[in-house]
Amino acid sequence: MSENVLQMKDVTMQFGGVVAVDNLSLEVNKGEIVSLIGPNGAGKTTAFNVVTGVYAPTNGAVYFNGKEIVENYPSGKMKKNYGGKEAGKYFKKIEPTPDKITKLGVARTFQNIRLWKTQDVFTNVLIAKHLRRTSNIFTATFRLNRAEEKRQRTEVEELLKMLDLWEVRNELCTSLPYGLQRRLEIARALATEPSLLLLDEPAAGMNPQETKELTAFIKKIRTDFNLTILMIEHHMDLVMDISDRIYVLNFGALIASGTPEEVQNNPEVIAAYLGEKEEA
Repeated sequence: MSENVLQMKDVTMQFGGVVAVDNLSLEVNKGEIVSLIGPNGAGKTTAFNVVTGVYAPTNGAVYFNGKEIVENYPSGKMKKNYGGKEAGKYFKKIEPTPDKITKLGVARTFQNIRLWKTQDVFTNVLIAKHLRRTSNIFTATFRLNRAEEKRQRTEVEELLKMLDLWEVRNELCTSLPYGLQRRLEIARALATEPSLLLLDEPAAGMNPQETKELTAFIKKIRTDFNLTILMIEHHMDLVMDISDRIYVLNFGALIASGTPEEVQNNPEVIAAYLGEKEEA
């Protein structure tokens, strides 16, 4: 029996009168690479933002490794204006901040690269590693955390070497080629020691050769770091090559799920991407 790492149950995200994610349920099993695809504006990044605590959902729940980490229900004005489904099914408010969810073992990258632009490669990754620090103001002030500092710097060195970034460790991150900036952003996410990695359009802006290299890179880190991966991506060659399973959103609602072959031949998916044929 497959072990669920991530489950989204009946998740609805409504902004005013607009339902951006409509009663979404999905699951990602341990060791899988699962892709979440759909046209622009389908609600994919909004779903990521719910999982990572950027947004509290309007309704529904999220589970990580079998433990409920997010839950919400329509309240206040939204109780009257709620346009989603399953109203009344949920009754708790569990709304952790993004840092708390990251500490649980969920890391993400962003569609638009968000590196610390004034810092070098090594420092970008080291700052992320600080999430796992046990020191406090007292121990830092009196340098009682030197052993931990040394250990974390060593871990960053090892990580950069594994990801072929060691040679550029002293380079300003913005001076790197675009493909390496993407790799650095993934390295920074890995520094938080996740078991679940969320990749938001990792191949955005890449040429075919860079995309091919990224595909191999994602496969490698899945194995090397024992990761489970949920990915948003528009490059269908990458999606079809790398995914164990795929979920398809359109206008916030799930319209299909299955293996790459099943999704590729689904009429609803074809219509969502290519449009319905007009009758002569």
